[in-house]
Amino acid sequence: MPVLKDLYHSQVVPKLMEIFKYKNIMQVPKIEKVTLNVGMGSAPSNPKILEAAVEELTLITGQKAVKTKAKKSISSFKIREGMNIGCMVTLRRDRMWEFLYKLIKVDLPRVRDFRGLNPNSFDKFGNYNFSIKEQIIFPEINIDKIESYHGMNITITTTAKTDEEARQLLELLGLPFRKK
Repeated sequence: MPVLKDLYHSQVVPKLMEIFKYKNIMQVPKIEKVTLNVGMGSAPSNPKILEAAVEELTLITGQKAVKTKAKKSISSFKIREGMNIGCMVTLRRDRMWEFLYKLIKVDLPRVRDFRGLNPNSFDKFGNYNFSIKEQIIFPEINIDKIESYHGMNITITTTAKTDEEARQLLELLGLPFRKK
């Protein structure tokens, strides 16, 4: 069993039941999925960069990345509907827990001048979004083989009904939030 999943069941669930006075263990919020998304603005003009981003995302997560297509045409960006403009990965179950553990313990501490994640980046439905500016914080990436630096957006989707429940869940799991 992944370390973070074990921590969730042994310590986080009882603590959340105590804090929010849940009567049933099924009311306790849990993490459903983690989605990593890379948008490559220069992908239509240089498809090699997109292929490199797909390979890097696959290395980081251990799961094959999927190319994303433009939903509509935007002439000022020289994008037509159906063009490949990015890639994404959705992690669930054990891969999700292992990625989160690695993100919290290894990857985020490698960010230069890291002061914590923004505690206000929750949507109104208990999901958390944050961005990473460069993919080089992940130890799987070989800096010498990088064609271009790019960032990524990471979304943690929870079953929490409110932002406060989700914040407590992620704090208890060890996500480093910035102090207000």
